[in-house]
Amino acid sequence: MKSALCSRFFILLPWILIVIIMLDVDPRRPAPQLTSRPYFSPHTVGCGGSRVLLRRSSLGRDAAEKRNESRPPLHPEQRLPTIYAITPTYSRPVQKAELTRLANTFRQVAQLHWILVEDRATRSELVSSFLARAGLPNTHLHVPTPRRYKRPWLPRATEQRNAGLAWLRQRHQHQSAQPGVLFFADDDNTYSLELFQEMRTTRKVSVWPVGLVGGRRYERPLVKNGKVVGWYTGWREDRPFAIDMAGFAVSLQVILSNPKAVFKRRGSQPGMQESDFLKQITTVEELEPKASNCTKVLVWHTRTEKVNLANEPKYHLDTVNIEV
Repeated sequence: MKSALCSRFFILLPWILIVIIMLDVDPRRPAPQLTSRPYFSPHTVGCGGSRVLLRRSSLGRDAAEKRNESRPPLHPEQRLPTIYAITPTYSRPVQKAELTRLANTFRQVAQLHWILVEDRATRSELVSSFLARAGLPNTHLHVPTPRRYKRPWLPRATEQRNAGLAWLRQRHQHQSAQPGVLFFADDDNTYSLELFQEMRTTRKVSVWPVGLVGGRRYERPLVKNGKVVGWYTGWREDRPFAIDMAGFAVSLQVILSNPKAVFKRRGSQPGMQESDFLKQITTVEELEPKASNCTKVLVWHTRTEKVNLANEPKYHLDTVNIEV
């Protein structure tokens, strides 16, 4: 009797195991969800080709969460410095196209405030509506250039840059010191995103090369032992600061500590505005070289080609008024 029961048991045992395995494997079970975290297999190959089991545990994750919870909030001095970009602009056929290019760059920069200053007595509808859709923290200012200064041999955008400086000083006059950096972003330049990472650590005045300027492929400060000792330029090497407007940034604290530092009209010559301004706030010895000791070009003076509108009709205009 016992032998008969044992034989039946061993005959049924494989079938019972097969049924258990089939019930355990549910084809309707969803696949594991993809995650952006690095994924490691439960087994990895160790020395000698042996497989080492990696035990997954929530202890590490819980410990990390506790560390994050216990971490004190950032001190105000540790906050990301705000970059203030002052852009003078004026009405012309390519104005909106160049502002669009600039805005597409600025949107990718964290903690940036755009100060756009029009050369007009009033704000234009084109720029106002553009900034409303730009999706950027911005300030829209306007100040006209006096007619007597609108001549080819005189410095340009002086009133607009000074208006941006005045707004910055007025905004921060009653506030505690805030970390910030100012640079002058003309709307006909092209900027690498790497440049903003470089300038954000400016302590006083930082400098770097500029491409396609001065009749050369680039101009740059000459650096030796981490200090600026001269200038590689195609025009007037005797300038105190032989640098383009796109080639430097200034700490906000320096701007606030020098309230009289502005761009000058009287006695200033074309190409000398940078020197006239920087002489009021720093010296060559204090300049901070950026961009790998001024060996990398991260900004280009890419003037847009003058638009040919020879075929634009004077009469029988399009019935739809399209903003360009």
